[in-house]
Amino acid sequence: MPRIAGWGGVPAVEGHERLGESLADVCRPASLTRGLGRSYGDASLPASAGAVVAGTRLGDRVLAFDREAGILRAEAGFRLEQLDRLTRPAGWVSPVVPGTRHVTLGGMVASDIHGKNHHVAGCIGAHVRSLLIQVADGRQLEIGPEREPELFAATIAGMGLTGHILEVELALLAIARPWLVVEIETAPDLAALVAGLRTASRSWPYTVTWVDALSRGKHMGRGVIIKGRWAAADEAPPTLPARSPSGLLFVPFNLPGWVLGRASVRAFDEIYYRVHRWRTGRTIVHPDGFFYPLDGIRDWNRLYGARGFIQHQSVLPVDDGDDVITRYFDTLTRHGGASFLTVIKDCGAEGRGLLSFPRPGLSVALDLPMRGAATQSLVDALNRHVLDAGGRIYLAKDALTRREDFVAMEPRLAAFDAVRRTWDPERRLRSALSVRLLGDTA
Repeated sequence: MPRIAGWGGVPAVEGHERLGESLADVCRPASLTRGLGRSYGDASLPASAGAVVAGTRLGDRVLAFDREAGILRAEAGFRLEQLDRLTRPAGWVSPVVPGTRHVTLGGMVASDIHGKNHHVAGCIGAHVRSLLIQVADGRQLEIGPEREPELFAATIAGMGLTGHILEVELALLAIARPWLVVEIETAPDLAALVAGLRTASRSWPYTVTWVDALSRGKHMGRGVIIKGRWAAADEAPPTLPARSPSGLLFVPFNLPGWVLGRASVRAFDEIYYRVHRWRTGRTIVHPDGFFYPLDGIRDWNRLYGARGFIQHQSVLPVDDGDDVITRYFDTLTRHGGASFLTVIKDCGAEGRGLLSFPRPGLSVALDLPMRGAATQSLVDALNRHVLDAGGRIYLAKDALTRREDFVAMEPRLAAFDAVRRTWDPERRLRSALSVRLLGDTA
């Protein structure tokens, strides 16, 4: 039987992915819906070996697109890449995008994805007008803020555990030109980086920072602040950008584990920082390079080798002058964490999803090579810091958080469980993640 894994490659579970163009038929015998498998841990994996998951990627039809009002309705398997190609020429874009275009609408809603503009736009769930879902007993329901609002709130960020998402109706964002105005600056240390990010977020809708996670001492947390906004009509060419090349660079096989060891990550961090010290200033750029920088390398997850990697993403409540971020990076470096890609983003208000990840504060995302017990120990230490700070972790990125830690950091869990008991008392819908963190049976 084939093995199914998330983007990080760990864990992997034996299971069967059932595909078909009729999502209602595909979902009927399945315990979980799976899109393109870009969640990092076990969120889209079957709860037990041999179980069936419903693959949505063949159910990708556009059902309606109002070009005047900017309202799109499509099947859950419709990909963000397809949405970009369809709506950008008409002057519309998704109001929120993650770091890859290789995700489905259903997956975006189930994870309640956020992006570089969370501090102004919130999560994708804030822009969802309605959903068609198939609940555990087979009924199909149209739900929204005014129709079954509790089920709607639990389905957004519900990780597929409240029903199979069949259709999504989304309000889009109007743009004048499909180009980005981008400005870059560097920061010599963590305090300057956080201050620069906070300042940028007050005037730029898209902000993100890359962080050198290995430097210690006075240069700990040095990094690059990247700011962006959609170009005005007089700032960019009237022509559409050429389609971003995909797959020109690729990783053909799993590389040896030492390729992304501490030495190579340290060298990359040094080069990346120095290059961007000379690239500061304002430019007009292709949106794909800004929003989806890693999509230019096909199968980049193979850089981490056969053992795979995990991502740990948390949001930490941070006030000006608070040292919670400094202590987080102290914890990371003391436990030997060598994160190839470390990102800090500014987060705004909590979303409408019952388990929506962001809250006011700073989000920190780490990519960590899987090293067995050592990686588990690192995640445990990071989660203790998250708990002490009053933060939480992102389920779409998690693989190693322990149930007791998740329960302690998630006071909304009781409300989510109540909705599941109402609509799925037999727990027909479950996943490897819900077994690990929510106590479901395998």
